Amino acid sequence: MSIFVDRNTRLVVQGITGRDGSFHTRQMLDYGTNVVAGVTPGKGGQSFEGRVPIFNTVAEAVTETRANASVIYVPARFAGDAVYEAADAGVELVVCISEGVPVLDMTRVLPYLRERGARLIGPNCPGVISPGQAKVGIIPGQICREGSVGVVSRSGTLTYEVVHQLTRAGFGQTTCVGIGGDPIIGTNFIDCLQGFQADPATRAIVMIGEIGGTDEQQAAEFAKAKVTKPIVGFIAGQTAPPGRRMGHAGAIISGASGTAAEKMASFERCGIGVMKRPADVVPLLKERRVTP
Repeated sequence: MSIFVDRNTRLVVQGITGRDGSFHTRQMLDYGTNVVAGVTPGKGGQSFEGRVPIFNTVAEAVTETRANASVIYVPARFAGDAVYEAADAGVELVVCISEGVPVLDMTRVLPYLRERGARLIGPNCPGVISPGQAKVGIIPGQICREGSVGVVSRSGTLTYEVVHQLTRAGFGQTTCVGIGGDPIIGTNFIDCLQGFQADPATRAIVMIGEIGGTDEQQAAEFAKAKVTKPIVGFIAGQTAPPGRRMGHAGAIISGASGTAAEKMASFERCGIGVMKRPADVVPLLKERRVTP
């Protein structure tokens, strides 16, 4: 099985004719994702390479194609409005790849989505992939394989590194979710842990965090209380100086709670195996008697 996306996902691409949207739409189509529509205002009635119909609005796309998920490739200043439009059209899952979305926009977007029962993954994220079923976003499909390990990560590039390590050792994945590194995101670690715990095909979980905030500590406490499956974790930014933003907008240490040392200690207290480096993921899984 999987979480969030699967073979039943019917995807609409917002910004399908832009540089990033068109490139990644080809990748998603080639992977086998059921891309049923694209949206670019003013280009309704056209098609994307003769394969995907283009509409002027998400509402039109959903009405005509029964799309139930959206992926957003639009400039940051338009991303909030794109999320609103998807939610208004009744889309259940919105994946926002756009980087640099203003935090103030997100403080308005999230309550709006919750009122409509929609889930947002992102912004500033690589998306989600359920190997062999659907790829929504920019995670490279060739490094993934079907299996029983769930992966959730704040970092895109570390997602790719850990997934590569897993696949090379024969550990396939049920779903890999890049939740994004911004201060305000739509889907967090706990949401993904709940999904993986409920998924019978997921036998182990890999969680990749980073400095800044307390999301990892909260997730660790949740895992201790609610998750019965083995978890291994990694914290990026172990050598970062305090008070300086490192990479992601949310990766800034303010006080002791946001440090890598505090997060790693929290993992250990809650029974999560701690990776010192991404290459440790396979040995730690094997220590916990997880097999490919």
